Amino acid sequence: MSLSFSLFFFSSDSEEKERGKYAALLELAEEADKRGFEAVWTPERHFHRFGGLFPNPSVVGAAIAARTRRIGIRAGSISLPFHHPLRVAEDWSIVDNLSGGRAGMSFTYGWHPKEYVFAPHLYALKRDENREAMYERLALLQRLWRGEPVAFPTSEGDQMIEQFYPAPIQRELPAWITTARSRDSWRRAGEIGANVLTALYSIDKADLKEHIAVYREARRLNGYPPDGRVTVMLHTFLGDDPTEVRDKVREPMLRYLSQQTELFDAAHIAREFRIDPSRITDKHRRMIASAAFERYWNDSALFGTADSCMPMAAELQLMGVDEIACLIDFGVSERDMADSLTRIDQLRLHYADSYVKEGSGIDG
Repeated sequence: MSLSFSLFFFSSDSEEKERGKYAALLELAEEADKRGFEAVWTPERHFHRFGGLFPNPSVVGAAIAARTRRIGIRAGSISLPFHHPLRVAEDWSIVDNLSGGRAGMSFTYGWHPKEYVFAPHLYALKRDENREAMYERLALLQRLWRGEPVAFPTSEGDQMIEQFYPAPIQRELPAWITTARSRDSWRRAGEIGANVLTALYSIDKADLKEHIAVYREARRLNGYPPDGRVTVMLHTFLGDDPTEVRDKVREPMLRYLSQQTELFDAAHIAREFRIDPSRITDKHRRMIASAAFERYWNDSALFGTADSCMPMAAELQLMGVDEIACLIDFGVSERDMADSLTRIDQLRLHYADSYVKEGSGIDG
């Protein structure tokens, strides 16, 4: 089984930029395209500096499409219950056309309270109900993408949409379900024939291996090819010396993780330290970030050299992972990101060469 590599962007937008905020992203996407990376992923985030550069991944995806020739252009992840499926189909069909058929999307049901300004009627629903809304809208989106007529309610009764424009290049929509700990979500993704996008920061390797087995068995039982595609997002920075890498990534990661905790429920942090939620300080956030960084460094990221990270990549491949999506914009400088990309490519080429040799029967 091959192991491919892609880039994932999820900037906190806190670092100072000498140039436009998206210039480095587009340049790195171009470089990844030339080198043969699998895809470029961008998220959907709203109303916070953590990920706030990406309120609409289809707009960023269109810019990437205009600057690249072969690399996949993917959203990770669209909060589907907050969007009309017809609007998503139209926006992403433009990306599919601009790119010549390279669009793909991962879907979630949303979680941050501020996102519900887009769909206030969903706020009172339980998590399971919002999850079902995601699957229902995904089914409609897939039908629309295939060119099937779909009826939508209006104030004067249902209105049949026979076709939307522009029609996409790809006949079938490449779809992922974003999930982590929920085994039921992995099973559900397999049952509908979708791919899976996950991340090691929210699931350990033992559970990941078990969930992949559940996912592939669900695909088989529901008449889909048993493989599917499992993409794992990992924070990534590669250099020539592990000590130097740690020195370069530690402070940017601590800032990044501290800002991430701003998205957490204050009660969650208060339980962690057994204090009044109103007394949470930056010191508490820094302590959480420091503990998280050690976990990332030891077991949940690709930090080090191409050689030192090969065991992690090999372990994930043996578990059944098909793609590592390297999150690279966590606060290191643009120059360091570009330098790291060349080392990531060395790791990528190791697996590309191994796959070619295995597939062609070449020894070595």
